[in-house]
Amino acid sequence: MIQAYGLTSDSRKALPPAVDDVSFEAHAGRVTVLLGAPGSGKTTVLRLLLGLQQGRGVAYFRGRPLHRVAHPSREVGVLLGDVPGHPARTVRGHLRMLCAAAGVAVRRADEVLEVVGLVSLRDERLGGLSRGMDRRLGLACALLADPHTLVLDDPADGLSGRESRWLYGMLRAHAEQGGTVLTTTADPKEAARVADRVLTLERGRLVADQEAAVFARTRLRQRVAVRSPHALRLAAQLTREARAAQRSVEVVQEGGNRLSVYGSSCADVGETAFRHGILVHQLADEIGDMGPGAGAENKTAGNRAAGSMTAASVAVGTGGTPTESGPVTESGPVTEQAPSAASPHVITSPEYPAPTDRPVGKDDPRPPRPESHAEPPASPSPPSSPRLAAHTPDGLPALPPPLSVRSAPSPLRPLRYEIRRATGVSTGFLTVAAVLLVSALTAVLLGGAGHTAQARLLTAWPVQLPLPPAALGAGLLGALAFGDEFRHPALAADRGTVPRRLGVLTAKLLVAAVTALTLAFLTVGCDAEVLYLVYGQELVRVPADWMALGVSWLGLVVGCAWAGVLAAGVFRSTTAGLAAVVAVPVVVVPVVQKAVQSASVRTAAGFSMRLRETLLVQWPFGGERYVDAAARVLGQPVGGAMALSLTALLCAYLLTTLRGRAR
Repeated sequence: MIQAYGLTSDSRKALPPAVDDVSFEAHAGRVTVLLGAPGSGKTTVLRLLLGLQQGRGVAYFRGRPLHRVAHPSREVGVLLGDVPGHPARTVRGHLRMLCAAAGVAVRRADEVLEVVGLVSLRDERLGGLSRGMDRRLGLACALLADPHTLVLDDPADGLSGRESRWLYGMLRAHAEQGGTVLTTTADPKEAARVADRVLTLERGRLVADQEAAVFARTRLRQRVAVRSPHALRLAAQLTREARAAQRSVEVVQEGGNRLSVYGSSCADVGETAFRHGILVHQLADEIGDMGPGAGAENKTAGNRAAGSMTAASVAVGTGGTPTESGPVTESGPVTEQAPSAASPHVITSPEYPAPTDRPVGKDDPRPPRPESHAEPPASPSPPSSPRLAAHTPDGLPALPPPLSVRSAPSPLRPLRYEIRRATGVSTGFLTVAAVLLVSALTAVLLGGAGHTAQARLLTAWPVQLPLPPAALGAGLLGALAFGDEFRHPALAADRGTVPRRLGVLTAKLLVAAVTALTLAFLTVGCDAEVLYLVYGQELVRVPADWMALGVSWLGLVVGCAWAGVLAAGVFRSTTAGLAAVVAVPVVVVPVVQKAVQSASVRTAAGFSMRLRETLLVQWPFGGERYVDAAARVLGQPVGGAMALSLTALLCAYLLTTLRGRAR
C-alpha cells in the first residue's frame, strides 16, 4: 500500500510548482493509474513519491518511508523513463550487476529475461535496444528483486497493442496476488481499461480520485462511432444539419473511414445517413475518450496500439439497449464482459493471463498460496520449471517464478556489484591499454633525450608534467567508479541518488586500489621492457633506494585513484573527480611546500629513530627501515599533499552522507 500526503514540488523563478498538494492512496491488490496529459505532473508525482526530487510531503510504503526500508529494491520496483544503464553494457550483464546489488542469485537475471522475452537479446548492448525492448528491460529490472510494489511511468510506451495487453496482464496478475501497482498514462481509454482506481491530474493538482467504473461513467465522454466509405460526405451533412437545428454537435474524423460524433445519438446519425443515401458500415455508441480537445497528445498514445488496444467501452445498439458486444473493429467485434460496479476491471478475454503464485515474505501481507502450489523457500524454481514455462494465451510468458532470498544483514553485495560494474564495460580495459601505450612511448622519448632520473624514466614521468600517465589513468578509473553511477544510475532508482553507504564506498576504494596497483606494476614492467629492447641494459638498472621509491610510486598511484573515487562521489561527476586528481600537484603541492618551508614546521627526518627511542624496543626484522620509508613518503610534498587531499575528500564524503541520511 502506498500513502502519499501533500506532495508538492519546489517552485523555481516564481513559477507555480509542477505538483501542488497531491494526496492519495494506492491499495494493495489493486491497479492504480495516474491519468493526465503530458505536463500535468505525473512523472513529478512519482519522483516525489520515491524521493528522487526535492519537495514537500511524505510518502509511506506499507507504513514506512522509503529511506527507512532496509531493502528498498525488494519493496519497490521502479521504471521511470529509459533504463538507467551504461549504453555499452549488455542486457544480461546489466541485470547480473543489479542482482549483486539486490543480493539475489545471478540466475534470477535469466529468469526475468525469459519472462519479458529478451532471451535472444541478452548479449545486446543497452545502447542498441529499441524503445519497446528498453521498456521490456525496464520491467525486468523492476521485477528482478520480486518487489511488493511496482511504480511504473507509462510502461506501455513504445509497445505494440499485443505487448501492451501482455504487460498490463502481468500488472493485473501482480495485483491479484496482493501486490500494489501504481502506473501512469496519458490515455483515458487505457486508464479505464486497466485500472481499478483512476487518479486524474490537471496542472499538478489532483482533480478526481475515482473507481474505474465511476471514472468511465462521469469523466469519459459518450460518442457515436461511425464507419463509412463516404465519411467526409456524412460529416458534412451532420455538421450542416446540426447548424441548421442549432444543436451542439462535434464531428471528428479519426482517420480513414471512421468518424466520432459528439453530442448526437445513433438514431440521429442513422437517419441522416439514410436520408442522404450514405452507406454506413458501423454505428455504435461508445464511451472511449475525453472528447476532442482533451489533449492532442492522447491521440498519439492511442494510435500506438494501431487498433489492437481498444477502449474499455460498452456498445449500445441503435435502439438504446446495452449489448455485450464491445467496440467493433475491422476484423469483427471483440467480445467483452460489461464491467460491473463490484469489479469494473474484469474483462473476459484472452488478453490477460491468469495470475500466478508468488511467495509470501515474513512481512508481506499478501495472502498465502494454496498448499498444492507451495514451494520450499530454500530453493527457487530453476529456469526450466513448469511455472516459468507456462505462457499466456498470447504466447508470452507469465510472471517470473517466486524469489527465495537468503537472510542477510544487507541485501547489497557491494564488492561483487563493483567488480561486475567495472568489468561489464570496456572503458577500464581501454584506459589501461592507453596508459601503457602512452607510458611506453614517453619512456622511449625520455630515454633518447637523456638527463632523466632513473626513477622518473621507469615510470615515464617527465619533469614538465604534474603527474605521470599511470597516475592520471588511475585517477580517471577511480573517478569513473562514482561518475558512471551518477551518469547511468543503476543504484539510484530506489534511493533518489547513488547510495552513499560505507559498504559501497569501501568496495569502490578496494577495487580502485587493486586496479591502481595493477596499473602501477604493469607500467613499470612495460616501460622497463621497452627501454631494454630499444636501449639495452643500461637504462633499466634498479635504483639503490628502490624500496622508498617503490612505496612512493605505489602510494602516488593508489592515492590518485582514491582521490578520483572520493571527488566523483562528492561532486557527482567524473570530470570533477579527475580535476581533483590534477589539482593535487598543481594546487595543493605548492601550498604544502610553502607550509613545510616555513620556520614553524619541523621535518620528519629521524622520525623512526626517535620513535624507537620512545618505545625503547628494537624493531624486528629491521622494521625501522620500513617506518623510515613511510615517514619519508609522508614527508615529501606530494605525499603530504595527497594525504591531505584524501583526508579532506573523505570528510566531505562522510558529511554529504550524514546530510543525506538526515534528510
